[in-house]
Amino acid sequence: MKEIERIEKSYECRKRLPKDLYSPFKPGNLFIVQQRERVILKLLDKYKMNPLVDKKILDVCCGSGGELRRFIEYGACPENLFGIDLLPDRIERAKELNPLIDFRCGNAEELPYEDAYFDLVMQFTMFTSILDDTMKSNIAKEMLRVLKHEGIILWYDYHISKPTNPDVKGVGKREIKRLFPNHSFHFKRITLAPPLARMIAPYSLLLCYLLEKIPLLCTHYLTVIRKGDHHRPH
Repeated sequence: MKEIERIEKSYECRKRLPKDLYSPFKPGNLFIVQQRERVILKLLDKYKMNPLVDKKILDVCCGSGGELRRFIEYGACPENLFGIDLLPDRIERAKELNPLIDFRCGNAEELPYEDAYFDLVMQFTMFTSILDDTMKSNIAKEMLRVLKHEGIILWYDYHISKPTNPDVKGVGKREIKRLFPNHSFHFKRITLAPPLARMIAPYSLLLCYLLEKIPLLCTHYLTVIRKGDHHRPH
């Protein structure tokens, strides 16, 4: 319960951030989102998730449902989309924006879904907000439990910590493998460091593209996790 209380307080503090910090009207933010979308769509196609129309998809720590809305644009059916989040205000907002999506408020350590129910389970910047190792492990096990045998987990999160924010901790390749032991992984470093992207994009998108080719300047892992090594695509 202490970790849940810490997370709740942390997200309450985030409400004080400038409302336009992540606005897509800022060229740097738009660059980050569009670059991520390109890689995600390529991976979804590679791992046989295209088309998405018949795929059941769960977003763990879904916030107000933004990522699930993107998946509707990619061709997913709203009735096949599910989201869960710890914070009631985020779920209330998600339901207002997406009444056809199944949103629930709850702790992802006990997902309210059947075994092997989802084709795709995803998490975007959730694990870095959890500092308790046991909670991380419990959530990872639940994500695997509700995933179909041929399904995939889509992971997008920081692999480095933020020196200015003690409430988050980067999750590297070694820890991801420890959270999901005995499974196959496709790791890709993406996302030009957001402060850098926000500074450069208004003046030169080309420079952003070039800098993003340098792995050391990319702050996130986009990872596909599948059950068992034998499922690795050719």
